[in-house]
Amino acid sequence: MSNQKDFNWDDFGTKGFGEGYSKEKRAEMEALYEGTLNEITEKEVIKGTVVGINDKDVIINIGFKSDGLVPVSEFRDLPDLKIGDEVELFIEEQENSLGQLVLSRKKARMVRAWQDIEDALEHDNIIEGLVKRRTKGGLIVDIYGVEAFLPGSQIDVKPIRDFDIYVGKKMEVKVVKINHSNDNVVVSHKVLIEKDLEKQKAEILNNLEKGQVLEGVIKNMTNFGVFIDLGGVDGLLHITDISWGRINHPEEVLNLDDKVQIVVLDFDDEKKRISLGMKQLTAHPWDALSADLEVGSKVQGKIVNVADYGAFLELAPGVEGLIHVSEMSWSQHLRNPADFVKVGDEIEAVVLTLDKDERKMSLGIKQLTEDPWTKGDMSAKYAVGTKHKGVVRNLTNFGLFLELEEGIDGLVHVSDLSWTKKIKHPSEFVKVGDELDVAVLELDVDNRRLALGHKQLEENPWDTFESVFPVGSVHKCTVVSKNDKGAVLELPYGLEGFATNKNLEKEDGSTVEVGESLDFRVTEFSKDDKRIVLSHTAMFREEAKVAPAPKKAAPKKKAESTPEEKSTLGDLDALAELKEKMEGGKK
Repeated sequence: MSNQKDFNWDDFGTKGFGEGYSKEKRAEMEALYEGTLNEITEKEVIKGTVVGINDKDVIINIGFKSDGLVPVSEFRDLPDLKIGDEVELFIEEQENSLGQLVLSRKKARMVRAWQDIEDALEHDNIIEGLVKRRTKGGLIVDIYGVEAFLPGSQIDVKPIRDFDIYVGKKMEVKVVKINHSNDNVVVSHKVLIEKDLEKQKAEILNNLEKGQVLEGVIKNMTNFGVFIDLGGVDGLLHITDISWGRINHPEEVLNLDDKVQIVVLDFDDEKKRISLGMKQLTAHPWDALSADLEVGSKVQGKIVNVADYGAFLELAPGVEGLIHVSEMSWSQHLRNPADFVKVGDEIEAVVLTLDKDERKMSLGIKQLTEDPWTKGDMSAKYAVGTKHKGVVRNLTNFGLFLELEEGIDGLVHVSDLSWTKKIKHPSEFVKVGDELDVAVLELDVDNRRLALGHKQLEENPWDTFESVFPVGSVHKCTVVSKNDKGAVLELPYGLEGFATNKNLEKEDGSTVEVGESLDFRVTEFSKDDKRIVLSHTAMFREEAKVAPAPKKAAPKKKAESTPEEKSTLGDLDALAELKEKMEGGKK
């Protein structure tokens, strides 16, 4: 910095400072002048007075030995600036290379802004800022000329989905964090709201009581209900308390941010859980039912739910009746309700029971049609011996239920499916949905019982088998399988026979194995049990033979029928006919 004492005043010119003064006088004047100047420090903020304004600069007097120049552009925010106004400035340099005092209002404002921001953080002051733009995760807010970050989570107590609505608007905030290393400031608007809400919350909780009607805003929606902001206090409006009618999700009737009227249903002692209701503000639809509605009345409605045990018919929102599956068809065999109705169906039903006090109702749809069991032609139509075709509806261990027509079911016992096959379970013979031809074996209209048979459509072949497989007759048999008791044998006509282990011994002492085809002698025949027992051992060992069963009529000649003879099937006319029938059935 240059020294005033070395300044050559004579070279300054006739119009310069100190003109016409002697060196001594000038020294005296300099001392007096310097005594009136302020001591200033660079990089500080001071106040100055506007002493001149031109197109480019504003001339500022800060009480220093020289005035400073500040570009007019730094005062654009003060269009009414005039001489005599006091402004804050930042001292960049006391004297630059041109000997000028360098000042900056822009930097002064920035320094002052940071001082105000730090003061706001320390004293918890409220600042009014301007939202400049949206940024990732929040907003940029201008406070004192400094860009501060307002996180999205700090804008409001409720989730904000559209940040853009705040851009360009003024907003009160509080400074919550300053990071000096990167000049970053974080502010919050939410803390101001929370402070106000605390007062409201305390007031609401103090005055809260059951039955109180309040106004709130829907702040969150779930599949089980909605959370409503009552003014700093949240309450749950369960989905079942939204409407008297059945709804699957609250969004069907409500929207986020909706303002709604609700009633306080309940709350715990600490008032932390508040249950709200909306439907309770309107009369129950059961109270609006027609007085003419009674048992036997026909009603119209819509199916709103189908369960395993039945379906619910909605007569009006909030008024439902149960149609039990047993009331959907006259059939005694219960089926799936989905076979009769589906959600959304508009149907008619009959009121079976009605309790307006309990608000319960049971309905039926089979009552809309005549009970087929009470029709006059039932006995004739399904007389014993008549033949019919039906649909297999259900299989059980003991048989199957066959639907002959809507409401008319009959039981086919497993033993009545086939004359020859040993069927352990009906699923070996048919499956649900199959059609089956049957004959009526028994009819009991009073008890709604119908016994049916499938095998009875053909004659009992065991009547003929009795003469084909008499005790003592010999047949070529194939061993199908063996177990610890004996072997299953394949006989002609698709029949099965059985031989115990001791009757599987060969003449050479070995045992008959699976797959072998050998001669076997019949040792037992039972038409009623459909059982044929045979022995290979009896072919060569006398003690294994069994005497033939007593004959019904004495034979003409002893030679005509002896136990040792093989029966010749082709010689019997009846068997030839049976063979043709059964082979045709197999095909």
